[in-house]
Amino acid sequence: MPRSKRRAPSSTNHHTSIEMSPSAHEEGISRHPSKRLRHTSSGRRYGKTEDVSSATTFSQKRCITWFREYTTPDDSDNLGPEGMEKFCEDIGVEPENVVMLVLAYKMNARQMGFFTLSEWLKGLSELQCDSISKIQQKLEYLRNQLNDPHTFKGIYRYAYDFARDKDQRSMDMETARVMLQLLLGKHWPLFTQFAQFLDQSKYKVINKDQWCNILEFSRTINNDLSNYDLDGAWPVMLDEFVEWLKMQRGEEASSTETRGS
Repeated sequence: MPRSKRRAPSSTNHHTSIEMSPSAHEEGISRHPSKRLRHTSSGRRYGKTEDVSSATTFSQKRCITWFREYTTPDDSDNLGPEGMEKFCEDIGVEPENVVMLVLAYKMNARQMGFFTLSEWLKGLSELQCDSISKIQQKLEYLRNQLNDPHTFKGIYRYAYDFARDKDQRSMDMETARVMLQLLLGKHWPLFTQFAQFLDQSKYKVINKDQWCNILEFSRTINNDLSNYDLDGAWPVMLDEFVEWLKMQRGEEASSTETRGS
């Protein structure tokens, strides 16, 4: 994901209280030595079971403790850019990796570069992750979410509001280019040409209607543009892209014929 340019305002602290069930050692021990010995052995067995359970069972308390490894004492319920870099380093993923966008989508995070405690708990409770090793085991699952067309569409639409500057209604072109590369660069054969078109165009921002239609265009229009309808309800930006691309292809054909003559 592109790095955030602005710091999100601190949210109201929400501390989650967890009631722990009493262990076997907290129960009364018999006065008889033989019973005491049997109870001690039982307690040891319980301890081993608890260790195994912690490796497989999700714990909200552990999840919160893990979250606060990336926050500061004066803002313990908000994970910011520095904490985000450490988190990415710990799980072995670059901040710009698309899997971080999918994780943010699972958390329904509001702003790029920041996680609140409530967002963290929402996403990681669903994923049943309360440690570095557990989230690492889920990375492939998160990447595979992009292979489902319906889920991908949800992530793509989410990315617009997630990545844009919250002070602006539209997304600046620099951020839009990075996000489009992240989401469509490897899957849309015309992406390189579209990026070139944006570079030379008059557009400085992309609004949400344009953003959503770019995805639909990439999914439905043939690479040779043969099924593009000029009278369709596409945004003007995409009409202009089609005209530009046809002209580019016409120039390439003309130059090839000239060299061959």
